Amino acid sequence: MTSQPPADQAAAVICRRPGCGRPLPASGRGRTRQFCSHDCARRYHNDARIPAPAAVPAGDTDPAAALDTLIRQAAVLVRAAREQAASLDPAAVRAQIAEAEAARRRAEAAATTAAAQAAEARQETDALAEALAAARTDTAAAQEAAQEAADAARAAAAGLAQLRSDTSAQITAIQARADQQAAAAHADAGHCARERDDAIAAAAQARHTAGTEISRARQAETDARDQAAQLRTDAARERDALGESCQAQLAAAHALTQAERARAERAEAQLETERADRRTLTSHLTSTTSDNGQQPRPGPRGGARSK
Repeated sequence: MTSQPPADQAAAVICRRPGCGRPLPASGRGRTRQFCSHDCARRYHNDARIPAPAAVPAGDTDPAAALDTLIRQAAVLVRAAREQAASLDPAAVRAQIAEAEAARRRAEAAATTAAAQAAEARQETDALAEALAAARTDTAAAQEAAQEAADAARAAAAGLAQLRSDTSAQITAIQARADQQAAAAHADAGHCARERDDAIAAAAQARHTAGTEISRARQAETDARDQAAQLRTDAARERDALGESCQAQLAAAHALTQAERARAERAEAQLETERADRRTLTSHLTSTTSDNGQQPRPGPRGGARSK
């Protein structure tokens, strides 16, 4: 209790939160400030709350955590007792201080027990440290592998980015070419449609013309057939007439031939007769010449026959 006034006097100069130690800012009108900032005031009141003692598990062997919990409880109780000492009854304050002192002693006893447990925990910590070192070694190897994998992933990402860029350029070029081909195909389709319409019109005109020509050809064929029948009839009639004429001419020629042959035979017989007469006359004249020594003069009959 004799140390409380100096603490109150110090609290009037520096921040009230334990462990802060910063001086209080100049206060204006109103109540005197006890904390250097709102953060310190909030932390002081949060620390001043008495936490409920946590149930320690049966298998918990961490003495440091238990000691820390007890120290916090003791500090909270001491601070609460000091704060209540100024406004409460001194007897109650003394009772609270006594409880706090008892709690502190219990905490010291627990700290002694915790020290022994801490030695055991230290050995376990050493073993855990060795395991941690091995784990760190494995972690370093894993980090190296992860770094290599990350480098490979970055290289793959760069390749993928380049591939995406190339693919995008190719897709753009293909789309442009497809648009050009579509435009050309559309133009060709229009041209083909016009040509189709023209061809249909030309085919209709050609069909009409062909129908007309077929009709004309059929009429011409009918006419030609009629003319051919007429020509065949005329030819048959002319052939018959020509045959009759030829037969008549052949008959006339045969008759004329017979007449000429008979005439020739008569002329030949007459010629033979004249030749016989001439030979007789020649013989007679020859014999007469030889007898008279004169050349006989041919008579007018022999000359007429020679003619």
